[in-house]
Amino acid sequence: MKSLSPFHLAIPVDNLEVARDFYNKTLDLKEGRSSDHWVDFNFFGHQLVIHYKPKSESTTSHHNNVDGKEVPVPHFGIILEWDIWQNFAQMLSNKKVEFVIEPYIRFQGEVGEQATMFFYDPCGNALEFKSFKDSSQIFAK
Repeated sequence: MKSLSPFHLAIPVDNLEVARDFYNKTLDLKEGRSSDHWVDFNFFGHQLVIHYKPKSESTTSHHNNVDGKEVPVPHFGIILEWDIWQNFAQMLSNKKVEFVIEPYIRFQGEVGEQATMFFYDPCGNALEFKSFKDSSQIFAK
């Protein structure tokens, strides 16, 4: 596979300091530039920016059923190497992160078998971290 370019993702947070603490201390992401309204993080080689946005009145959430689990929509995350995912999942468990979907193996024994977990940041953004046992199956049908 050709090397990938880093992506840039900006997400809203209604409490910049609480979110900054979560991404820095809970997820162990290195902080980059910042201002009074936003903070950059190194998200596994990609640029994640948390931007302050006042809390919205809408609290409507949506979930889709995937492999018998209710997956929050929207969500974002990253695909990690298998061993890195395992270590990351253990670190989050040790830090008592409250999972929406606990770390497990999805589609076991099928095309696209993957490890996955879901949780929310303190501002309500859903995150998924996943890994494929066979990375050539990332886009397999």
